[in-house]
Amino acid sequence: MQRFFYCLLAITFLQSCEDVIEVDLPLESPRLSADAIIKLDTSVSVSTAQIKLNLTSSFFEDLDPVSNAEVIIRNLDFISNDPLESNDIILEEVSPGIYEAARSTSFFTSGQLALFINFNSERYYAKTRFVPTSEIETLEQGEQTLFTGEETEIILSFIDNGTRDDFYIFDFGFNEFLVTEDEFYQGQRFEFSYFYDEVEPGQEMTISILGADESFFNYMNQIIVQAGGDQGPFQTPAATVRGNIFNVTGVENPEDLESIGQTNNFPLGYFAVVQEYKNTITIE
Repeated sequence: MQRFFYCLLAITFLQSCEDVIEVDLPLESPRLSADAIIKLDTSVSVSTAQIKLNLTSSFFEDLDPVSNAEVIIRNLDFISNDPLESNDIILEEVSPGIYEAARSTSFFTSGQLALFINFNSERYYAKTRFVPTSEIETLEQGEQTLFTGEETEIILSFIDNGTRDDFYIFDFGFNEFLVTEDEFYQGQRFEFSYFYDEVEPGQEMTISILGADESFFNYMNQIIVQAGGDQGPFQTPAATVRGNIFNVTGVENPEDLESIGQTNNFPLGYFAVVQEYKNTITIE
C-alpha cells in the first residue's frame, strides 16, 4: 500500500515517459540483513523473541532466507539463583530464516542485552537495552481528507511520560511507519491525524506504538526516508543505512564496540528490544 502523493507521482511519471530506460545498478556481495526488533507486551510473564535473517546482494531483488545460523541473545547483567538458568537464550530456526526462543519477559526488560549471530564463518554482534513507551490513549476515525476526498483519517492520541526523554515509532500497517520525539510535548497529551488512501469500510486496522532510544529513532528516520515511506524498514533500501549490528569476525573483544573499525563489510538491520502497545479500529 502506498500513500496518495506517491501514487500521484507514479502516475505522472508513467504518463510522461514512453521509452524503456535501462539503468545499470550497483552490484555487491551478499550482505546479511537482520530484522532484530523484539516487541514486548510487558503485561505477560513470558515473551518470545523472533529474529529474521536474510541475504541481499543487489537492488530490487528478493531477500533470501538465511538458514543454519547460530543466533544467541545474552543478558549481560542477568543474575539468577538457579545455577541451571543461563544468561543466554539460543534461538532455534522455526522456518526458513526465522529464529525464535521464549524466556521470561523480565529477562528482556532488565539489564543490557547482546545479540550474537554466527553465519558462513562470519560473526556479528550488537547490544541494546529495553525501551518503554506510552500507551495509545484514543484511536478514532475522523472526517477530514487531503487531496482526493477519498482518504480515511485516523486520529490518535497518547500522553507522554514527563520524567524521561521519549522517542516513538508508529506502525500503521502496510509497511507504513512514522517517527516522533517529545521535544515539544514532553509530559503532555499529543494528538495527530494519519491518512490512509486505500482502506475499505469494515476493514480492521491494527496500529502500534513502539518505544525507541535516540539511536533507533535516528536509524528508523533515515531508513524510512531512504525507502520512500512505502517499502518498510527491512526491505532493500535505495541507499545503505548502517544499523547497530557490527561484523566482529576476528575481533577479540566484540563488547568493546568503540574499538571496532567501520569497514564496508557490515550487515543491514537493527537490534532493539522495545515495549509495544497495540490498538485496533474498524473502518466505518
